[in-house]
Amino acid sequence: MSGDGPSTDGDSPPNDDGERAAAAGGDDSADGGRWDAARRRLVRLGQTSVGERVLIAFSALVLSMAVGTVIVLVAGVLATCRDPALTIGGSTLCYDPFFVFDRLFLGALGDPLTGGWSPLNNQFAATLRETTILVFTGLSVALAFRAGIFNIGTQGQLVVGALASALAVLWTASLVSGTLALVTLIPVGLLAGALGGGFYGAIPGALKAYADANEVITTIMLNFVATLVTRYLVRNHFADPTSQATQTRTLPDAGQFPAILFDPRTDFSILALLLALAFVGGVYYLLEHTSFGYDLRTAGLQPAAAEYGGVNAPRTVLSSLTLSGALAGVGGALFVMMTLGKFQTGIPSYGFDGITVSILAGNNPIGAVFAAFLFGVLKSGSNVVSFATNVPPQLVGVLRGLIILFVAMPEFFRLIGRRLAASDPESGTAVTAGGGTDD
Repeated sequence: MSGDGPSTDGDSPPNDDGERAAAAGGDDSADGGRWDAARRRLVRLGQTSVGERVLIAFSALVLSMAVGTVIVLVAGVLATCRDPALTIGGSTLCYDPFFVFDRLFLGALGDPLTGGWSPLNNQFAATLRETTILVFTGLSVALAFRAGIFNIGTQGQLVVGALASALAVLWTASLVSGTLALVTLIPVGLLAGALGGGFYGAIPGALKAYADANEVITTIMLNFVATLVTRYLVRNHFADPTSQATQTRTLPDAGQFPAILFDPRTDFSILALLLALAFVGGVYYLLEHTSFGYDLRTAGLQPAAAEYGGVNAPRTVLSSLTLSGALAGVGGALFVMMTLGKFQTGIPSYGFDGITVSILAGNNPIGAVFAAFLFGVLKSGSNVVSFATNVPPQLVGVLRGLIILFVAMPEFFRLIGRRLAASDPESGTAVTAGGGTDD
């Protein structure tokens, strides 16, 4: 009789619904396993040493140049030109990729491999001029990022700081003269730039801290506000009556950084670069060796734990964005007092470039110096390529963007990995407030 009932032994065929459920569960498990593996790889990337990160960045730079070489070769084949720059296998190419990269990097330094090279040459001065301002915008973004805040408004804070600096110097110059002007105008301009940028950074900081407004949206929108408001103020209230451009009157010589060692026509002052390096040291000390820096870094890595430990989250948000804006404002002051000698609308996008500088530096103040120098080389070298070759500026922009993309992406993923490591109890490491790891 037992043989007539339903089979219950191990040889019975499985239920179809059970098979599908098991298969679906297997797929979910496989997806989860792949995600866990990817997360572990990101965590390991976030814990790489400085030497490993330098090697990764150098490898990315070489790879970007290889890809760029292919792009230039293809563009050279498709382009039409009277004087071919290169001949390969009977085919003529309009552009020589080796010469392009030579001009892009070595041209930005003033051809150091040629005889009679001097570090005081004009092209190297142009590179250092770009580097100096980018150090400040990179520091500005890095300080906010270390607090876990995405300050996309550095450009607007730089513009406000630049106008505040110009107006403060012009007003003070009407009150002082002679030796007193020499010792007061530049400090007044720097202070005004810091106050202007800091005030403009405090606006999204207060909105974030006390109204829970998204700082990405507010800072982006405030960039447009800064550009339009400063244009209105200069055009209608502070315009230079002798100029058709939208600009203020030229600052007096005592209110501009003096050109020491370099040709005054390069619009670069070694004193401004030394000031930038001093700020790098100050920001590094603030972040790594003060209680405020500890609170800021902890809030950036583990906000819930920081608040539980007594960190005042709203005050930290407001303070970090105010300081971030102040650094951008000092960069704007340098642009006015070193590069232009006046405030003029249409300031280059140093603030947006500072985001890339910060990512390349891993939000490290010291690393911002090297990242800013690389970016300065690319910006200065792009001008050299445009003058020394017949390569279209659009193609030069593609090459520069390609290099930045390849070098920045590994560091971007490293930052994600560091965040995952901070919240992953199974990562095998203890993450310090500074973002490092303890074995």
